[in-house]
Amino acid sequence: MSDLEFFVFLVPPIMAVLIILNLFKRKHKFQNLPPGDMGWPFLGETIGYLRPYSATTIGDFMQDHISRYGKIFKSNLFGEPTIVSADAGLNRYILQNEGRLFECNYPRSIGGILGKWSMLVQVGQMHRDMRMISLNFLSNARLRNQLLSEVEKHTVLVLGSWKQDSVVCAQDEAKKFTFNFMAEHIMSLQPGNPETEKLKKEYITFMKGVVSAPLNFPGTAYRKALQSRSTILGFIETKMEERHNEMNGNENDLLGWVLKYSNLSKEQILDLLLSLLFAGHETSSVAIALSIFFLESCPAAVQQLTEEHLEISRAKKQSGETELNWDDYKKMEFTQCVINETLRLGNVVRFLHRKAVKDVRYKGYDIPCGWKVLPVISAAHLDPSLFDRPHDFDPWRWQNAEESPSGKGGSTGTSSTTKSSNNFMPFGGGPRLCAGSELAKLEMAIFIHYLVLNFHWKLAAPDQAFAYPYVDFPNALPITIQHRSSNKLNHHIITSNSSY
Repeated sequence: MSDLEFFVFLVPPIMAVLIILNLFKRKHKFQNLPPGDMGWPFLGETIGYLRPYSATTIGDFMQDHISRYGKIFKSNLFGEPTIVSADAGLNRYILQNEGRLFECNYPRSIGGILGKWSMLVQVGQMHRDMRMISLNFLSNARLRNQLLSEVEKHTVLVLGSWKQDSVVCAQDEAKKFTFNFMAEHIMSLQPGNPETEKLKKEYITFMKGVVSAPLNFPGTAYRKALQSRSTILGFIETKMEERHNEMNGNENDLLGWVLKYSNLSKEQILDLLLSLLFAGHETSSVAIALSIFFLESCPAAVQQLTEEHLEISRAKKQSGETELNWDDYKKMEFTQCVINETLRLGNVVRFLHRKAVKDVRYKGYDIPCGWKVLPVISAAHLDPSLFDRPHDFDPWRWQNAEESPSGKGGSTGTSSTTKSSNNFMPFGGGPRLCAGSELAKLEMAIFIHYLVLNFHWKLAAPDQAFAYPYVDFPNALPITIQHRSSNKLNHHIITSNSSY
């Protein structure tokens, strides 16, 4: 036997020994994996995890697994071995160590439909660059001096179309409001124009595919969404070409701002604008619909909101001003409590996709490098050890105990309120904290301002929010509306003559 033949003969057993030793080493190294069940091959427990449930709960899957394994457990989700965290401390640890121990890791299908340059799926320097563009355009000065008045304009337009004693689908109306605002904000598209309505139609098809099973076959929602994505990107590209041909670009919208101040390629700009249209429209509209739903069953909160906004309205009348300003917004203190409680109980974003990029040990558990990690934000928000009566809509939990009608807040006392705030992460956290968080709260506050000053409302038919896991009202939240007495509303009366 020659030396070469002898070497070739030895290679297979040597490789087998090395593989066995490596597996034994990793098994020994990660002997403290969290408890759990990996489920079926490949599918794992994904079907059970994604089964719809009431959005004000954590669902049967999470409830069952937490009771069996604790707040940190292992599973196989989205085709990958996964550590699931319902532990608020681990959730914070994951988000605060973004880029060091963990990184964003959304399923490939999300990148396929939002685009490989979408800010949602980008990591590292490219994500930081895109996020900085968004933060610069959504600066505090811009919120004060421009965006507040634009939000107010679109709020008045949509609510002005509500007729006395009519039934409106509140979720659809909220989506109309946020889409038209974002379309003008991003590309200066005016509400009601044919091109805006055409884009909205394509966007509805696109959205249905984003939240559908990623089945790329003819006739599926995912395939239709990919086709709508191409149409939408073609529309944006046409707008880009028009801007390039203009002598003076429009810096008041995001498209003009990015073209002038960024070094992004055309493909990167297209994916950035599409992802921001998606993020800015969908999450804010769902949050507004949730606030309408929760307030309908909490008359004490509606009464306190009405008193707060009537005081602002009277002050505006005395000063002779006709539009809201930043000082008015900062006076909406109880409104901010309602917003916080809506986001806590409704959980528009229920969990995040991350991956461990290094071996991590937390509370004695091993999180292996390369494993998927799911911080479940909703589980912390609905944890009775962190929030008193977590399934109750209680805006007063964000104030001191003595301010609650019942004599105690949901998180009684200043120290408890601080504890709750530390575990409150509706917009994520760390380096990937949502760039549009302040805009979203501004939209909700202005919409609530005009809503409570102008309307009474009640559910026209049974409906509730479900997590699919995206949050949605199956019947689009139908409500019957009645106008409030106009002699109280001063300059904030909305007349039903809008063509919105």
